Amino acid sequence: MIESLFKNELNLRRYRRFKANKSAVISTFILLILIFFSVTANIWANNKPIMMKHNGSLYFPAIKTYHPSVFGNENEFIADYKKMELVKDGDWKLWPPIRWGTNESNSELDSYPSKPTKDNLFGTDDRGRDVLTRLLYGFRYSFGFAVIVWMLSFAIGICMGALMGFSGGLVDLVGQRFVEVVESLPFLILLITLVSIFGASMTLLVIFLALFGWITISYYVRAEFLKLRRLDFVEAARSIGGSRWRQVFKHILPNALGPVITFSPFVIAANISTLAILDFLGFGLPPPTPSWGELFQQAQKNVTVAWWLAVFPALALFISIMVMNLIGDGVRDALDPRK
Repeated sequence: MIESLFKNELNLRRYRRFKANKSAVISTFILLILIFFSVTANIWANNKPIMMKHNGSLYFPAIKTYHPSVFGNENEFIADYKKMELVKDGDWKLWPPIRWGTNESNSELDSYPSKPTKDNLFGTDDRGRDVLTRLLYGFRYSFGFAVIVWMLSFAIGICMGALMGFSGGLVDLVGQRFVEVVESLPFLILLITLVSIFGASMTLLVIFLALFGWITISYYVRAEFLKLRRLDFVEAARSIGGSRWRQVFKHILPNALGPVITFSPFVIAANISTLAILDFLGFGLPPPTPSWGELFQQAQKNVTVAWWLAVFPALALFISIMVMNLIGDGVRDALDPRK
């Protein structure tokens, strides 16, 4: 069914080569499962029911936020569904498999962090919050962050590489000097300075990493444009009066995207790891955002008493990076011109 979507014989051969790589295919399915559970995390881990019938009416607290006054609690600002009593005999609550919110502490525990139990399968952190819940929601932030940074950085890199490679001459010379200047800037020191001035936020991290993450891909795109702009099919388009925009977007760019596609899974994996490192150092997402790096930070502080704070986040990070790298290997082999 999927093969019928490929009208280009070359792309069909590439798809078949990718499909022949079993580890890449399995990793793709694992990644899709991780994305599915993370995107739909509200119905798997939450301190709000997925669905409930209260006083004869249906509500969906896990999806929609209701004011406590809807349920007759006028003196509260946030509805506590665990303590909320059923009004009629026909009322009911459908709870998620994991009944903990991302920032909810288990008040029944004597001390934090607490080892894994039947109530907290992966244990709790130093504030009594469920580790499994924070890992699940943390993947949403980690993968979303990695994809957004990848898209922005590659968009900048493709534009800069295309401009330098297609124009050549003085534009290429000045562009390369600019790239070298940006590449030589101290990334971590600048990040610490910006976080100190503006505070940590998702927007700041995305913009800053995108502004420094485009350099590598620009080299490859520039090289592809330098090579392709002198080939016969581009010269033919130029000789019949094709505009520069048409030469770039119709003839050169589609044939220069090989390195972009090949490097994408590896860059996304690197961005996931980068966010975890920044969170561990305290320069990442602002608390109380669910973060794998924050769990590593807590593990470092409780290294002798809370092994679960290191083991489970490490497994999550390992699996995420491994599947992205295996997918990258499959894409690289599929696009290899020697094959």
